[in-house]
Amino acid sequence: MFKRILIANRGEIAVRIIRACQELDIETVAVYSEADANALHVQLADQAICVGPADAMESYLNKDALLAAAQQAQADAIHPGYGFLSEDADFAEQVTNAGITWIGPMPETIRLVGDKDVARASIAPSGIPMAKGSDPLTSNEAAIEVAKEVGYPVILKPVSGGGGKGMCVAHNEDDLRNILSMLVDITKTKYYFEHYIERSRHVEVQIVADNYGEVLHLGERECSLQRRNQKLLEESPSIALTQDMRERVGQLAVKAAKSVHYSNIGTVEFLLDLSNNEFYFMEINPRIQVEHGITEAVTGIDLVRTQIRIAAGEALEFTQKDVTFTGHAIECRINAEDPDNNFLPSPGDITFLHEPSGPRVRFDSGVTAGLAIEPYYDSMIAKIIVHGRTRGDAIKIMERALKEFRIDGVKTTVSLHKKILKDTYFRTGNIDTQFIKNRIAVYEAQEEDNKGKYFA
Repeated sequence: MFKRILIANRGEIAVRIIRACQELDIETVAVYSEADANALHVQLADQAICVGPADAMESYLNKDALLAAAQQAQADAIHPGYGFLSEDADFAEQVTNAGITWIGPMPETIRLVGDKDVARASIAPSGIPMAKGSDPLTSNEAAIEVAKEVGYPVILKPVSGGGGKGMCVAHNEDDLRNILSMLVDITKTKYYFEHYIERSRHVEVQIVADNYGEVLHLGERECSLQRRNQKLLEESPSIALTQDMRERVGQLAVKAAKSVHYSNIGTVEFLLDLSNNEFYFMEINPRIQVEHGITEAVTGIDLVRTQIRIAAGEALEFTQKDVTFTGHAIECRINAEDPDNNFLPSPGDITFLHEPSGPRVRFDSGVTAGLAIEPYYDSMIAKIIVHGRTRGDAIKIMERALKEFRIDGVKTTVSLHKKILKDTYFRTGNIDTQFIKNRIAVYEAQEEDNKGKYFA
């Protein structure tokens, strides 16, 4: 087992990794930008090293500074968390070439699955269903012709990167020409097309694979509630799946992982076409996911500790038959954004913070009262995770947790989550990837209708 791990990240995921390391008796090294000098992950780690100014490009994305910090601290391994450099194959290679263990898939695997069109080409021979797609686009005019071949509606995707960034949907040629006119150079950031499935659910499967060929799945997560392709609320299991569908998508995920010789923790993402209940492969995320906590809740398996054990060379100590699922878990991502003002970021000083707690409530965060939400980084400040006996039970627990949560000094998306949980469509499971887009207009109309009806 490692003696010392450097965490090449910040915020709640850095805190989460520190906690896992403490439970494994591993020393931790935090890195921080000048803006994060007093951050919670810095306070909790055994030692901390400043890697640059507030700008992420000069600190958390500064590969040379991070590697120098790891060597200075004599770290045995680097855990990249999610975001930042977690899917950067070149950095993973630099780390391994320096004799430091990378806690994640091999660099060649990251390179393979990180390029979506290459990943599709690599996985296609295994027979896993995929939405019709294209090769990387070479010009705007070529894109117009390719879109006709793929068939409208189409979704334009960058071949690399995650988090839904850079994706656009075109329902016809006029839509596509408008989108292309806003792109400075379609060849500078490589894009490709996929046929866009109008009514679908975003279902992803957690996989775990050791270095000895054992690949297992840990069930699925329902991630359809998204705004601009960014997830807001996730749950496990998905109530859209029958047991046969659950087994089928789990087997597809394992098959996809094996086809690229995957190791460590990862997520295989699918679209479930609601017109025919078919799963279509989207991508493999070669890292821990933001929403890993709901899988931990229903399986009882600590994914971050498992990551570390696999990277240290340990074989999986459980089989597929050992993986069981209990109850229902829901996660709400709490962002420092103003839902009443087009979700504008809301940086500022946190003057008061009361964390929700009590039975079956977990609060993952990288902030405390007295700290500032900086404008330089992602707006997610916390995750509330609850675990109930049933989905209805989990919804009630989450409602209680959201009522308990108090934060002053910044705006958050808590009010939106409260509306979602009350929504009849959500409660009955009548959701798809267009849910937030369609229902947010309803919420706004209700707010307008209620103005002036009550005393302030």
